[in-house]
Amino acid sequence: MDVGNIFHMTGGSGSTSYANNSSFQMKASDMVKHITVETIEQLYLESFPKTIGIADMGCSSGRNSLPVIKTVVESVEEIGRLLAEPPEFNVYLNDLPSNDFNSLFKALPDFFKQLMEERNGGCPSIFIAGCAGSFYGRLLPKNSMHFVYSSYCLHWLSKIPPSLYNEKGESLNKGNLYISESSPPAVSLAYSLQFQEDFSMFLQSRSKELVCRGRMLLILLGRVDQDNHVDRGNSFFWELLSQSLTILASQGKLNKEKLDCYHAHFYAPSKWEIEDQVRREGSFFLDRFEMYQPEETCNGTSYGFAVAMTVRAAQEVMLRHHFGLEVDGVLDTLFEIYGNMVDEEMAKEEIEPFTFLLVLRKL
Repeated sequence: MDVGNIFHMTGGSGSTSYANNSSFQMKASDMVKHITVETIEQLYLESFPKTIGIADMGCSSGRNSLPVIKTVVESVEEIGRLLAEPPEFNVYLNDLPSNDFNSLFKALPDFFKQLMEERNGGCPSIFIAGCAGSFYGRLLPKNSMHFVYSSYCLHWLSKIPPSLYNEKGESLNKGNLYISESSPPAVSLAYSLQFQEDFSMFLQSRSKELVCRGRMLLILLGRVDQDNHVDRGNSFFWELLSQSLTILASQGKLNKEKLDCYHAHFYAPSKWEIEDQVRREGSFFLDRFEMYQPEETCNGTSYGFAVAMTVRAAQEVMLRHHFGLEVDGVLDTLFEIYGNMVDEEMAKEEIEPFTFLLVLRKL
């Protein structure tokens, strides 16, 4: 499966879209807003650049990017009020070419209107452009960026690890979407090696694009246990989705053979793995590492339903492509089963996914 040409969050503004099912991501962004402000203030005070380059890597099709841009601009404005000439902002919104950039661009007029109203008709010089392509490679000119932001993206791998399959093309992880208790050790190794390759490439690419002492603020899902890849958090959510798909396959609604070779291009790294790759790549200093568990966001629905809709927004396009699903009813049934399973498990014991925050400074 060519992940780079297929994968994207569900676009548009419908009930299953990422735009309407990304409150978890927004809540996490709000939780760390003070760190975003501190990082930008430190960066700006070091050199007072006349033009500030900003990139949101993996912006998706919702509107979560724009509040972050607003935070960055306001933080700089607060410091630069006494300057005769405020800086300009060059902003690049990046995601894969299949991303629904149109939905994001349609939100820009309201974004600029709000900025102008808050400033009684004035508006900062902000130039926003789309940048299509994988962030596991170069995207922008050398030494053009001051601040790179990425929220809930780096746990998505560039591809399904090739070593998940044997020489005959058969899956080593049949019956599982991700690493589980029944997975052989080779599966954990395959995922870990793919993350190392991808994260290293991400760091190498950004090191060329960032100015000296430029900053990156990265938010991603991770795991606490260094040695055990199976936790009652990220891996368990995939386990429940795998069980839900198995139920549909047993009912004849999905192809069993296709299910055996469907795997998530996802990996929740440990803190040690992240620190090790930063150290090996050598271009950055890890200024800050925080661990969070954002509060449950249900908006009047059950937690299981909220999780199901969030996962659907991220996985729907991949499921449709792999299984050839053209009827919404199959996906509706799948995520109804999945949501009920999540609620049942939550009634027994909390499912606790961890979020990591990293602040990296280019050396």
